[in-house]
Amino acid sequence: MYEVFVNDHPIYLTNSVKKETNDKLFLLDTFDIEYVVNQLNKGEISSAFLYHPDQENLLKKFKKRVPVVVAGGGLVVNPKGEKLMIFRNGKWDIPKGKLDKGESIEDAAIREVEEETAVTGLVLDKFICKTYHIFKRNGAFKLKETYWYAMKSDFDGKLKPQKAEGIQKAEWQTDSEIEVSLKNSYPNIRVVINAYNKLFHKSVDRVL
Repeated sequence: MYEVFVNDHPIYLTNSVKKETNDKLFLLDTFDIEYVVNQLNKGEISSAFLYHPDQENLLKKFKKRVPVVVAGGGLVVNPKGEKLMIFRNGKWDIPKGKLDKGESIEDAAIREVEEETAVTGLVLDKFICKTYHIFKRNGAFKLKETYWYAMKSDFDGKLKPQKAEGIQKAEWQTDSEIEVSLKNSYPNIRVVINAYNKLFHKSVDRVL
């Protein structure tokens, strides 16, 4: 099963059928993305299930119905163990952005972190996870598939949030500070933080 977010609401791509309260089942081959998103945004349903029996091709079939934008992002850790967070459009986030033409995902992730925060000296560590969310651009719904990487940097200069991208603040935060920030963040960001903690064998109980 895959989880795709529309703001704070999940869409589940599944090959099994379950009876859920205030959820709705749609067929993956015939669903209308605009109708599903509107139902979620209006609160008519709390989540949606898109069903197809072929588990291995769930995501592939979904991508045929919703155009994909590939992005890269980085969760950066400094020598103090603090992580780099940004405050964008009223919520805490992690630097990320879409690929330029001909650019690798890894290069895009590093470039976006540099552009959005002015942090340099970035070193790629482990791949963390992929996340998915639906957004609307030029009147059409699209699926953003973001590849997240752990990164390290010894940068100790001044952070410069990229105002042109709606970023108001960039901060190094401790784990306890991130715990507070996640209360005003996106579901995908909580997914990344939890995946990072599992990857590096840290306790995730406090950030679920």
